Amino acid sequence: MTTEPNPGIPNPEPQGGLYDVAIVGGGPVGLAAAIACKRSGLSYVVLEKGCVVNAIFDYPTDMTFFTTAPELEIGGHPFVSPFDKPKRVDALQYYRKVTQAEGLNVRQYTRVEKVHAAPAGFTLQVEAQDGRQDVVEARRVVVATGYYDSPVPLDIPGEDSENVSHYYTEAHPFFGLNVTIIGAGNSAADAALDLMNAGANVTMVVRGEGIRSTVKYWVKPNLENRIKEGRIGAHFRSQVVEILPDAVRVQREDGTTFLLPTHFTFAMTGYLPNLDFLEGLDLRTLPDECLVLSEHHESTVPGLFVAGSAGYAGRTNQVFIENGRIHAEEAVAEIARQLAQAEAQATARSGEMA
Repeated sequence: MTTEPNPGIPNPEPQGGLYDVAIVGGGPVGLAAAIACKRSGLSYVVLEKGCVVNAIFDYPTDMTFFTTAPELEIGGHPFVSPFDKPKRVDALQYYRKVTQAEGLNVRQYTRVEKVHAAPAGFTLQVEAQDGRQDVVEARRVVVATGYYDSPVPLDIPGEDSENVSHYYTEAHPFFGLNVTIIGAGNSAADAALDLMNAGANVTMVVRGEGIRSTVKYWVKPNLENRIKEGRIGAHFRSQVVEILPDAVRVQREDGTTFLLPTHFTFAMTGYLPNLDFLEGLDLRTLPDECLVLSEHHESTVPGLFVAGSAGYAGRTNQVFIENGRIHAEEAVAEIARQLAQAEAQATARSGEMA
């Protein structure tokens, strides 16, 4: 459904303060939904708790995307990158420029605290960074919050210590230090190699028998070779059961434990969507915790749509920017159809009364 970009299209104004669509989340999927609303003539507002594409901003500083630039494009705006697979800095620049070129109505640093059903659709309680409270009203809501804000917890002693993080940014501060990485997915693999190259003493602790098969194809053999060489330590079929100020306690598959000297631990255990702000609504889920969604990405709450990975708690490894942006366009197309139908019905009723 991608159309040619036309930044000259003005943003429709809400009628009586009531938006047609409130979009929760200003990542690539939320921005794609905003562009679709604008081109469909729907008034909208994007509510983003951080900066535009905040999750990408939080990615490792030198991260390279798994996919190519064209698959990250939104709104028909070409993503020109000097690399086949763009880096984080390229994506940040691209989405900033698209937001600016389209003149998208994005309220940054505005957290949605709660969504309530209302006669006209929904009311959203929001809080700005300075603590000011506000209420946004909309006929429809599109949730595009992704899943990067909620790390999967380890539930072990010491997890909340200052020398532990579920997010990795860059290697420089860990030069010469002992670093433990928990996990064997893409985030863990990227962090391990980056830290090794920067002179950290890296050890991975992995529950399984090896590095995950889903790790990027150009990264996996590199990591496995560094482990074979001994440049990166690895304890497979093992798990960290306690984090101490200067070590982690590792339990082997046979139940025995040992202390691994560690200055800092990166718990790269994955992430899950956080939909607490929708608590109280009738959001039904599947056995794997994914939301029940229609073919148009409408939830079991009429008028509440979920685009991208936010609705896929049990399958976050299947929903990315490249298919999430399509979810956004499909959801907005259905919203436009619903609102047009409702307006036609209202017009017909008023004609009958006259």
